Amino acid sequence: METTKLDAYYYGSFINGKERTKEERKDLEVHNPYNGELIGKISCATQDDVNDAIEIADNVFHRTMKLMPAHKRSDILRKTADLLEKRAEKFAYLLSIEAGKPIRESRGEVTRALQVLRFAAEGAKTIYGEQIPMDSAVGGENQIGISKRVPLGVVAAITPFNFPLNLVLHKVAPAIAVGNTVVLKPAEKTPFSPVLLYQLFEEAGLPSGALNIVMGPGQKLVSPLVTHPKVKKVTFTGNGDVGWKIDEMAKRKKVTLELGSNAPNIIFEDGDLDVAVQAIEMGGYTYAGQACVSAQRTYVHEHVYEAFVEKLIAKVRALKMGDPLDESTEMGPMITEGAAKRAEAWVEEAIEQGAKLLTGGKRHGTFFEPTVLAQVTPEMKVMCAEVFAPIVCVMAFSTEEEVIKHANDTDLGLHAGVFTTDINKAMRVANAIETGGVWINEVSVRRYDHIPYGGVKNSGIGKEGVKYAIEEMTDTKFIGIKLI
Repeated sequence: METTKLDAYYYGSFINGKERTKEERKDLEVHNPYNGELIGKISCATQDDVNDAIEIADNVFHRTMKLMPAHKRSDILRKTADLLEKRAEKFAYLLSIEAGKPIRESRGEVTRALQVLRFAAEGAKTIYGEQIPMDSAVGGENQIGISKRVPLGVVAAITPFNFPLNLVLHKVAPAIAVGNTVVLKPAEKTPFSPVLLYQLFEEAGLPSGALNIVMGPGQKLVSPLVTHPKVKKVTFTGNGDVGWKIDEMAKRKKVTLELGSNAPNIIFEDGDLDVAVQAIEMGGYTYAGQACVSAQRTYVHEHVYEAFVEKLIAKVRALKMGDPLDESTEMGPMITEGAAKRAEAWVEEAIEQGAKLLTGGKRHGTFFEPTVLAQVTPEMKVMCAEVFAPIVCVMAFSTEEEVIKHANDTDLGLHAGVFTTDINKAMRVANAIETGGVWINEVSVRRYDHIPYGGVKNSGIGKEGVKYAIEEMTDTKFIGIKLI
């Protein structure tokens, strides 16, 4: 495996193709969640850095990016993908040491990142408008109307720690595909893979200033970033409370918010139990449950409840926790000890309120054991809020109407899963569940990078997925021609 020395990482912000690190800027340390080793440091940006990055991005947009032909934007994205593919193992290694992600999952994230870049490369060449039949309106004879998608300008992108490569690309790649420029604020806990990605874009020929990175904590950087008048679009993935504050600050800008959830998964008595167990085990504990569509709430028909729980517990107890770089590790640490302590506290509180611990429930430093809870109630935090930890709550139900009511009894709604062999039931339930997406015979955590992805209720606004992000990052311009 190709590796990089741990003491090699020290980065500042990247603005107009140049790195900014100065003694008066505060440094933040970045530690390996598995063993606490120092991976490196980042030099935090100032508000002046943010303003400079936006001004430069706006200038590069008007002078270069919006004038760049689609085939050139496509070539840059394709070349970036090719470069990433050549260095895939280096990126996977970095994801594992900075995010604590098992190496197999890290490789999967790199594979998905490649797909995002290649979808965006194709998308750059297929941004279609339409011809409008002007003579449909009285007086529209002898006129031609066309609509076209046009770039917005500067996009402010704010990304979380849990998928520090792929979620960055879900914002950056579509923006470049349409000819926008970007100011990116990556998560301070996982800042290094975005920097290495930036270097690939630079090597692939992206003009300086088209992508800029400002490093540091969101508390100081988000407000000047999203309120700047030259930022035309804000795209954010992360905490719900933060997201809605950003929406308020952004005011008249276009905004996409990908926020939290507490995904329901429903297993009917006619579902394939082995398929469902395998899916819930994957969906509940992949990346230690640190995914907004993790299989947090699992409803199982009373006729198969006991059999399902028995099979699930056996699988969960067999999961191997350990070093993310060990090929046999199936679940790594949580991102910080604080996150693991939060999970521990929520489980203890649920047990005090009457929940039954079926397996797991213990913390070991940054590790939290894969946990299954039963006898939970809707008001418990592990049910009504986003747990963002390797915790699955299982509940029995008796009727379709009952379980739909339970699934919708939340102010969140991102993804859901439904397991049944009855297609009529599957479609009824899928249509009734109040979420942005529903999987049938698949777990809620599943996401492919070309599908529309986004929530309803307090889970966000707007859609990601390359084609849909392109629509969110463009405007429709009408051009009318009168024939004379």
